[in-house]
Amino acid sequence: MRDFDFSKLARVNASALTCSASIRRQADYFRVDEVLPFDLDGAGGHVWLNIRKRGINTDWLANELARFAKVPQVAVGYAGLKDRHAVTTQWFSIKVEGIVEPVWSDFETDDIQIVTQTRHSKKLKRGVLAGNDFTLRISDITGDPALWLQHLTSIKQNGVPNYFAEQRFGRQGNNLLRVSHWFETDKAPKKRQQKSLYLSSARSWLFNLVVDQRIQLGNWDQAIDGDVMLLAGTKASLFNASLSDTTLVSRLEAMDIHPTGPLWGRGFPLPQAHCLALETQVLSTWSDWQACLEKAGLHQERRALRLFPKKMSWQFLDDHQLQLQFFLPAGCYATAVLRELAQIVDEGHIKPM
Repeated sequence: MRDFDFSKLARVNASALTCSASIRRQADYFRVDEVLPFDLDGAGGHVWLNIRKRGINTDWLANELARFAKVPQVAVGYAGLKDRHAVTTQWFSIKVEGIVEPVWSDFETDDIQIVTQTRHSKKLKRGVLAGNDFTLRISDITGDPALWLQHLTSIKQNGVPNYFAEQRFGRQGNNLLRVSHWFETDKAPKKRQQKSLYLSSARSWLFNLVVDQRIQLGNWDQAIDGDVMLLAGTKASLFNASLSDTTLVSRLEAMDIHPTGPLWGRGFPLPQAHCLALETQVLSTWSDWQACLEKAGLHQERRALRLFPKKMSWQFLDDHQLQLQFFLPAGCYATAVLRELAQIVDEGHIKPM
């Protein structure tokens, strides 16, 4: 039986295990605001609503918008899912060409407010997002105050491992258990959305295993021979690292480039030399998952091993509460940042991380 216990994956700040805290004691203790990667036209056949919602998940709200506007669900677009146990500000697009547009303010409730209403020529598609601004209140802080300050400073200066966090894998890792059943029995889920979710969970777990090993070896934020480097601020500007390149260390220290790990799929592995040998060894017992991911049609991609929170600041409100702010690129997890601070109990899900 494979072990899918995320809490066992390595941390950079081992002393984080001597500190503890909780998040999401109240919904507004976990605030997330989307940042778009472009400016909106202000005209076109799609209404774009920037909606602040409390205690409401994205899919439900998208369905309610479609019902309110009397349009098909496919006419509503959003960039990504947001957690229900939070206060989130998120963009939705609704195609209104050929319909009588409703009065959008009538859609508002105590837990749903329209912050901005505008127009754009295109639908908002999944993944089209620069990132998210986080404002988090962390409660029930225990542990040496000097360690908390040390961890915060380390994160701001050096970043954190870019793990796919626990929410990627479902409650108690259920998505991974379902992946195992699928791959063992060859009985794929019938729903396309479920199939996509499970495939994403599978390749995310393999990536996490590589990150875990790199942390244990002390080179998660360094170049090893044959590494595949990603240019910061891009998704696919990659090159193979050679240790004879005298600029590597300075570029890594400047956060200009990041070492990467595999998002498994079809195609030849991109790393070479030592990096290829390391990843092959880590994933040697997961060849069945690799084969199934290839069979499903996914292609080789790479993801940065480290995550650098931007605009990071903090304020201790008292001895037991901390307010923390930072920006993360799309596809990255605030809880991956928090696990380098302390052992965190997520009261929105009642689970330690």
